[in-house]
Amino acid sequence: MIKGSFLVPYIIMLVVEGMPLLYLELAVGQRMRQGSIGAWRTVSPYLSGVGVASVVVSFFLCMYYNVVNAWAFWYLFHSFQDPLPWSVCPLNGNRTGYIEECEKASSTQYFWYRKTLNISPSIQESGAVQWEPALCLILAWLVVYLCILRGTESTGRVVYFTALLPYCVLIIYLVRGLTLHGATNGLAYMFTPKMEQLANPKAWINAATQIFFSLGLGFGSLIAFASYNEPSNNCQKHAIIVSIINSSTSIFASIVTFSIYGFKATFNYESCLNKVILLLTNSFDLEDGFLTANNLEQVKDYLASAYPSKYSEVFPQIKNCSLETELETAVQGTGLAFIVYTEAIKNMEVSQLWSVLYFFMLLLLGIGSMLGNTAAILTPLTDSKVISSYLPKEAISGLVCLANCAIGMLFTMEAGSYWFDIFNDYAATLSLLLIVLAETVAVCYLYGLSRFESDLKAMTGRALNWYWKAMWGGVSPLLIISLFIFYLSDYISTGTLRYQAWDAAQGQLVTKDYPPHALAVIGLLVAASTMCIPLGALGTLITRRLKRGDTAPVA
Repeated sequence: MIKGSFLVPYIIMLVVEGMPLLYLELAVGQRMRQGSIGAWRTVSPYLSGVGVASVVVSFFLCMYYNVVNAWAFWYLFHSFQDPLPWSVCPLNGNRTGYIEECEKASSTQYFWYRKTLNISPSIQESGAVQWEPALCLILAWLVVYLCILRGTESTGRVVYFTALLPYCVLIIYLVRGLTLHGATNGLAYMFTPKMEQLANPKAWINAATQIFFSLGLGFGSLIAFASYNEPSNNCQKHAIIVSIINSSTSIFASIVTFSIYGFKATFNYESCLNKVILLLTNSFDLEDGFLTANNLEQVKDYLASAYPSKYSEVFPQIKNCSLETELETAVQGTGLAFIVYTEAIKNMEVSQLWSVLYFFMLLLLGIGSMLGNTAAILTPLTDSKVISSYLPKEAISGLVCLANCAIGMLFTMEAGSYWFDIFNDYAATLSLLLIVLAETVAVCYLYGLSRFESDLKAMTGRALNWYWKAMWGGVSPLLIISLFIFYLSDYISTGTLRYQAWDAAQGQLVTKDYPPHALAVIGLLVAASTMCIPLGALGTLITRRLKRGDTAPVA
């Protein structure tokens, strides 16, 4: 989600990282005519580990990302109910009031944490597999399999649908969002930059991560898709167009999001004010309509001075209502998709319609992302003559989907949400930085920038200009190294890694330290992909030495 303080680093990262690296990966795929493993092996035999690292990261991403589609299916199915099941708290067993956990949290949080996830108090308490999300996960993988049934070439027709239809839904949501009460508050918050945050390295890391994920850099999917291009295809033009469209879409989607988020924040703020007004009116027998939002602070000061003892009794019940605070409580990721949006949707007229449209759009976007992720895995596998000689494409696709679905059942357990956050936070971010850095260095300094420039000119008939050379040869790799250093220093400074656990008794999230086994998994996730690069080079070196020893003449 892009806002004012994030917009500046986002645009800078797009120009110095996103666009150049997108062109680099498209050009490598189109030139080498292979998936990520084969392409980098062609650049240099010592670089096969770069392609393997990309496949490992894509495999990790497939393992957990399709769970988002499972949750979207779950919410979509419940969107046809009237009223929406997350719009009100359920009654307790005695039917004398609402369930305590829901009252302390909110109806949307209760539906997410209790009805959808049935979340455990901590990551140590794994619990059982929840059959409803598990069935939705199986359905999500079945849809993905049907879309990739014939291999990577068949996904093109599906991508047109999954990419274009969300724009229609976003336009509908934009019109509706801009007409909501309080939408301008959200838009003002989005476009008001906070310059002090530009000095925070985390803002730049987040911007780079957003660019990497939205463009698909480092996953190998771009190389896989580009390998099917005609050699004369103008991939430079496509890199520029895709980058601009992608970033414009992100900003457009953020406008839609913040208009709706402004409505939600304004609704909560005004509800808070109304509760305070009602409390003071009843406590001090004020005339109905006398106390308003405009004179609330003045009247509070008067009551505190005129009736200090009575006001001190009421004071603990008076909430501090602030529109700025409501706007600053924005959440990211699954919280944004399944709590904030549902909170706003439940207060709209014809809420079922808006809910169906939203989760249908979320499904299309999620499935579109999964097609790219699975292509990054399937293309190297189908390129392998050993595997393709024994198994047809349909079987390879089926086995990949089946393996990911089976492992993905981990995320449908009661502690599954905590493991989802671990994979989401640690499976790709650091690895992508290293993979893309290795790709840039490999092309510019191992394969040779002038040699690669000649290849591109022979393919497309166009020479590289100074911008691409400067970005590939210096600016992009230096910036990635800086981000890598910032990333490591940020985690070192934070000390013990922590996570947000749901406390049912308090109806809110609490911070806890990761247990040793979770920290071990985090280490393995990072090492499993990053170590592929040096191990691949080491394996090639040892193999060559052994072959050289075998062919050495006997004295």
